[in-house]
Amino acid sequence: MARQPSGPPREFLLLKLLPNLVSILALCSGLTAIRYGIAGNFTLAVLLIGVAAALDGLDGRLARMLKSESAFGAELDSLCDFVNFGVTALILYLWGLRPETSLGWIAVLVYAVCCMLRLARFNVGNRTTAGEPAEKAVFIGVPSPAGALLVLSPLYLSFATDGALHLPPVLVAAWMVGIGALMISRVRTPSLKRITIATDYARYVLVGAVVVVAALLTYPWTTLLALCLAYLAGVLWLGLRSLGKPGVG
Repeated sequence: MARQPSGPPREFLLLKLLPNLVSILALCSGLTAIRYGIAGNFTLAVLLIGVAAALDGLDGRLARMLKSESAFGAELDSLCDFVNFGVTALILYLWGLRPETSLGWIAVLVYAVCCMLRLARFNVGNRTTAGEPAEKAVFIGVPSPAGALLVLSPLYLSFATDGALHLPPVLVAAWMVGIGALMISRVRTPSLKRITIATDYARYVLVGAVVVVAALLTYPWTTLLALCLAYLAGVLWLGLRSLGKPGVG
């Protein structure tokens, strides 16, 4: 039987590859953070984790803007997220857990597995409308980028106080396991994507954003610690609020 001609190859705009490129750049940033963590440059390692988190928030929006969403892009984003944020625990291990090698490594493994399970649950929730609540107004469990920034809080505390408040390795390991548990929990956590404000207050939000950026540049460790505490306060507030609603649990 004669083979039918397959026709010209399908073409698409090169610009539509931009979201995937952003995901790959986030992956490179996360992996490079580990390199600098091994070298002992934890300041640059934390900065690169922050860059990876920012890029992670950008790739999905770019895909929607360019109408280039695809199953391939979703899987690529999820795999990059696991590498970027699942292995963030290695930064904490290299910084403050090596004296307690066995206990610290167990905590790293627990955190990484929790991050993987969190991402798997999120992916399954995006593919079905039954069972899990939609993660739109709020997230179910702490998302992996937020978990990565939260888990580094003992490092922020130590650097913000010039080493005066340095948690012992046992507490650092317990904190890591606790954040991992929050990621796979049923706790509702804030989603900045769905927060709305009155138009009259937009100017104040912009000024507030400038203040936060200026504080990050001037007092990075204190500001990061304050942001983590504010986020945890938001989680607690949502939890208390959901307890007061009938049928929520």
